[in-house]
Amino acid sequence: MMSSWRRGLETPRLLLWLLLLFAAWRAGSGQLRYSVPEEAKHGTFVGRIAQDLGLQLAELVPRLFRVASRGGADLLEVNLQNGILFVNSRMDREELCGRSAECSVHLEVLVERPLQVFHVEVEVRDINDNAPVFPMTVKTIQFHESRLLDSRFPLEGASDADIGVNALLSYRLSPSEIFSLDVQTNDDLSQSLFLVLGKPLDREEAAEINLLLVATDGGKPELTGTVQIHITVLDVNDNEPIFAQSVYKVQLLENLAEGTLVVKVNASDADEGPNNEILYSLSSDVPSTVQAMFKIDPQTGEIRTKGKLDYEEIKSYDIQIIASDKGTPPMSGHCKVSVKVVDINDNMPEIYITSLSLPIKEDAPLGTVIALISVSDRDSGPNGQVTCSLEPHVPFKLVSTYKNHYSLVLDSGLDRESVSGYDVVVRARDAGSPPRWASASVRVEVADVNDNAPQFAQAEYTVFVKENNAPGCHIFTVTAHDADAQENARVSYSLVERRVGGRALSSYVSVHGESGRVYALQPLDHEELEVLRVEVSARDAGAPPLGSNVTLQVFVLDENDNAPWLLARGSGGPAGAAVAASELVPRSAGAGHVVTKVRAVDLDAGYNAWLWFELQAAPAGGARCPFRVGLYTGEISTTRALDELDAPRQRLVVLVRDHGEPALTATATVLVSLVDGGQASPSWSRASVAAGASASASAGALGGASSLVDVNVYLVVAICAVSSLLVLTLLVWAAARWSSGAASEGACVSGPAAAAAAALVCSSAVGSWSCSQRRRQRVCSGEGPPKADLMAFSPSLSQGPECAEESQQPLESEYLGQSLSHGDYFHYYKLNHKKYEYDVS
Repeated sequence: MMSSWRRGLETPRLLLWLLLLFAAWRAGSGQLRYSVPEEAKHGTFVGRIAQDLGLQLAELVPRLFRVASRGGADLLEVNLQNGILFVNSRMDREELCGRSAECSVHLEVLVERPLQVFHVEVEVRDINDNAPVFPMTVKTIQFHESRLLDSRFPLEGASDADIGVNALLSYRLSPSEIFSLDVQTNDDLSQSLFLVLGKPLDREEAAEINLLLVATDGGKPELTGTVQIHITVLDVNDNEPIFAQSVYKVQLLENLAEGTLVVKVNASDADEGPNNEILYSLSSDVPSTVQAMFKIDPQTGEIRTKGKLDYEEIKSYDIQIIASDKGTPPMSGHCKVSVKVVDINDNMPEIYITSLSLPIKEDAPLGTVIALISVSDRDSGPNGQVTCSLEPHVPFKLVSTYKNHYSLVLDSGLDRESVSGYDVVVRARDAGSPPRWASASVRVEVADVNDNAPQFAQAEYTVFVKENNAPGCHIFTVTAHDADAQENARVSYSLVERRVGGRALSSYVSVHGESGRVYALQPLDHEELEVLRVEVSARDAGAPPLGSNVTLQVFVLDENDNAPWLLARGSGGPAGAAVAASELVPRSAGAGHVVTKVRAVDLDAGYNAWLWFELQAAPAGGARCPFRVGLYTGEISTTRALDELDAPRQRLVVLVRDHGEPALTATATVLVSLVDGGQASPSWSRASVAAGASASASAGALGGASSLVDVNVYLVVAICAVSSLLVLTLLVWAAARWSSGAASEGACVSGPAAAAAAALVCSSAVGSWSCSQRRRQRVCSGEGPPKADLMAFSPSLSQGPECAEESQQPLESEYLGQSLSHGDYFHYYKLNHKKYEYDVS
């Protein structure tokens, strides 16, 4: 009893060992078989492929586990997390294999480090997803009323795209007292349907009979197809033609010439006269493939080909033939011609190449798998047996992994510098007689290593950009070339960040990473920044990346973008583009009397900052103006002695213009009042302008010389009052500015330092000249000598403490009289790296 208990324990253990040995044998053989039904949904479980192949789940990703199938189909996929093979996309067995009894998908499972190749066959099981289909929906048949009982009329059966039980059809006929259905199974398991007459026909009782034929397949659930049978009962002619054979069997080689005789059918009719004359035709319900491939002679019954037979497309044809006599009504007989197509070696082998390790590095080890190659031939038997080889003189070889499956592996060392790529030609040969050949090629590129850094044509570039450029404008393009290939030669550009005057360089410029185009992110200002040093880095995409730098010296060219600014008398800075002033001039003033001085400054540099003055307005009535303005000094003075004929109120408009292209201007309006004797008192304020304008309007209204004297008295009193208030205001403002400016950096210098600076001024009739090294212009204005104007234009000007007026004229001829272009002037200016200013103090 104990021994039987032990045997009971040992039996399951023995079965377990047998199962383990069977699984190990399957994994060792390198081939697995699974089964899955067609039309399975995405994600349907197929098998634990990793477990069945003896692979650990943790090895799948590191060892580059992958699945390849012929033609790159993605019907099945493997989850690398759990090693399960699942359905990835819809599989239709009828599309994959047609009506073939066996249908499977071949997979190649690849595992590297070390390389292993497994072969998996996944059977696609048929399901009942196709209903039976008749050749037509309505079939019309003619029966003579004299037709004998038990007469049989063949019917075309339905077809089902499924196989096996799912394609096993059964038929039933709608209930009828006259007709019944007879189904016969042939030797090749095909079925023949016959409509059998069970009761004599009487055309006078029923001229037409409608029946419904239903075909049901053997699947679960069952699917059905129907055809409507319309029977017309004919009269007279009671003998039908009869064929010598009910079935003719023929074998034809594929690719026969068009018009080849297939078979000649023969039928006889027991009637006489026209009822004995027979015409042959193809049945109206034969498939279109038969009609497109065969034709029959109506008189002789010869059946010939009219298309090209192809064994690989259709292996057999069933042709229904009708023999009809010429009776009234005609009678017909039927037979079937069964044609079998015989295969010949008419298909070349087909080669499928799946690339794996392309491109291949020149330092790849021997034995590296480069591609998977599979060959096939649509022919059968020896005609479909294929061998594969490589053309010589390539450093590769073919290694057979399974029948008609090979691996292309590296057989010798590579040198990219000698050969950068190979065109590997694979040749396939079948065993037919005569044999047929096919070839396919794969381009194997040899990948480079990253051993060359990007190089610029120059180490430094000089770039000229006009100021006030549009934001985002393109100023330069840097280009670096890399001698490597592919990713190692793909160069990207970036800006080397640094600080420029307290700001990041990236706030001024940017570099496009791919094209190397350098853009100015904001408008550049020559008055703020003359030279911008930009360093661009170029890096390739290799691992590790290599790179180099290039420097751009960006010179900002000055443009005439600043109009002259007029300085109000007694103010600490520019007053604007237009100012007005009122002056009192005694009528006793002689020629050369200085009335006032128009002071102006231009923030531009060089030629754009050189100002000149001209008088625009003319006195009313067309009289000659007794005043003039200095071309370069801005001093307004009398040209002659004043007299009683001169208008007591004169409005002078002074135009200040620079030498830029186009020139920019500003205007100053001076209201001059002619007074008698000691009533003249200079004033330069906006308040006095308003008062002068009001007094002028009142004087015009009076229109008399005596009234003018009284008005002048009031005008002088008003001007004195306003001037006193203005002087008090200026004193308070000057005291506040002095207290705040004494502690600020860069304040205007006075005292001995100012005297020393004044010693560097060269005075002349056209103003004062000096040279400044300052990068940012700063203007300090205030009261001073009337001819203390300062203009900086050329570094070669004399900077001595004194300069005679006659020495100034050659200087004008040398630098101002010449027609210098902006480019020439800028070139001269950049060579000296100086900034020249026009300044009025």
